[in-house]
Amino acid sequence: MVDQAKEIGVTERLSVAQMSEVTGVSSHTLRYYERAGLISRIPRTSGNQRRYRTSDVEWVRFLQRLRATGMRIAQMREYAALRAAGDATVGQRLELLNEHHSALREHIATLHSHERELRRKIEIYQELKATNERDQHGSE
Repeated sequence: MVDQAKEIGVTERLSVAQMSEVTGVSSHTLRYYERAGLISRIPRTSGNQRRYRTSDVEWVRFLQRLRATGMRIAQMREYAALRAAGDATVGQRLELLNEHHSALREHIATLHSHERELRRKIEIYQELKATNERDQHGSE
């Protein structure tokens, strides 16, 4: 992850545009994550431009995974606050992630069920279409 930052020629600090390029997260979302308390205060240059640390890349990618797996922003904010509080919160972070993982597994199971039903409906329509085509060719 840090290697990708180095690939674009940045070894210490990343601008918003560079961070966006490396993580695939829009600059608007990066700024939102900072305002929402998901990303700790980002150091700024004398010109007041944000400069992300290469270590922020992994954290932003983890936030993306949490969001992509359905974690609500409020839960992400809670996790970020616990992370910022240090090692004393490892147990709480583990509990929060375990709860999220359980909810994710339930959601995946529900999606699999929906997929099976959708596949079943597709098969019905495929059979119906084939029957209709045979009937049309037989009546010609």
